[in-house]
Amino acid sequence: MNQPNSNGNEYFVIKAKDNGVHVIGLTRGQDTRFHHTEKLDKGEVMIAQFTEHTSAVKVRGKALIITKYGTVDTEE
Repeated sequence: MNQPNSNGNEYFVIKAKDNGVHVIGLTRGQDTRFHHTEKLDKGEVMIAQFTEHTSAVKVRGKALIITKYGTVDTEE
């Protein structure tokens, strides 16, 4: 997971620790907007990446977020 893909966008992993974790993609550009949402249940894993359309991701709920920079537990 330490290597970016061929277009330079890095992958990150979100693992739900509880049911109903929301993952929300936010757009790039002058206005930041929601452009994609996913709902994860306990134990589900989502592998995602930042793209030309996605500049930020908001995670709501109990989850682990794993990146090349480390792991974040939303409960801490």
